[in-house]
Amino acid sequence: MLTVVSDTHGTDDPRLDGRTATAVADAEAVVHAGDFTTERVLDAFHDAAGTLHAVSGNRDTAGVTDRLPARRVLEYGGVRFVVVHGHEHSEQALSLAAREAGADCVVVGHSHRPTLRALGDVTLLNPGSHADPRRYRPAHAELETDGDGLAGRFVQPDGTLLEEFRIDPSAGPAGTE
Repeated sequence: MLTVVSDTHGTDDPRLDGRTATAVADAEAVVHAGDFTTERVLDAFHDAAGTLHAVSGNRDTAGVTDRLPARRVLEYGGVRFVVVHGHEHSEQALSLAAREAGADCVVVGHSHRPTLRALGDVTLLNPGSHADPRRYRPAHAELETDGDGLAGRFVQPDGTLLEEFRIDPSAGPAGTE
């Protein structure tokens, strides 16, 4: 399983509870789309996640931004991802970043809103925020290999399933045909 989180906004701990903590611990890899806030929180994610693919966000301290790139590319289950925080990106810039990376999906944070939708010819995935949801529901995303793509779901820390979805490069953006 690939677990996708963002916008922790912690100072002392990773603010992982319930299903989110389990999903991070059980994942083959974890993607974090920025805004850990402090190095202490980044280090806690490294300890909890095992394999962590993270980028810096606009609220991260200099210690965090010095250790993390602003953009990262990875593959999981036959899907190529580009990860950015998203605070400096228009939709056009996100689409361009995906095309430049040859990515099927662009992962962003920043808005704290769990979202999966088509963005031009790629899929945009925002896992929301598990710890600082603001006006949205707290959430993270879980992705598992399934045929030619990934079966995904948005899940709240209390285990409530918010939405199921697919990311299937052969079917087009956001699993649409």
